Amino acid sequence: QVQLVESGGGSVQAGGSLRLSCVASLYTYSNYMGWFRQAPGKEREGVAAISTGTGGTYYSDSVKGRFTISQDNAENTLYLQMDSLKPADTAMYYCASYARSYVRWTLSPLTYSDYKYWGQGTQVTVSS
Repeated sequence: QVQLVESGGGSVQAGGSLRLSCVASLYTYSNYMGWFRQAPGKEREGVAAISTGTGGTYYSDSVKGRFTISQDNAENTLYLQMDSLKPADTAMYYCASYARSYVRWTLSPLTYSDYKYWGQGTQVTVSS
């Protein structure tokens, strides 16, 4: 079973930056790793995802050009660099692992319901 621990959340002003980290046990067991977020009263949404094998990345339109997902396979760590933060980015951020014998997406690598293992989340708050 994959265990995930996020860190790096906090409070920043609009325009600022934060870097989230997620340490995962059995990192290479995952086909894909993703970052998701959920604001109060809203559905969880995909932010960014990465193939652990090829390094291919996927971003939601709302963060494209501002957020960067990356990984350090040797350190079993997933990152999310968040720049030009906006108040609309305020949410609990979760990392998740897609680990299956074959890859089949409901819609895309940003579909949260396809991911099996989840971290506990880290809060990001952006003030105007």
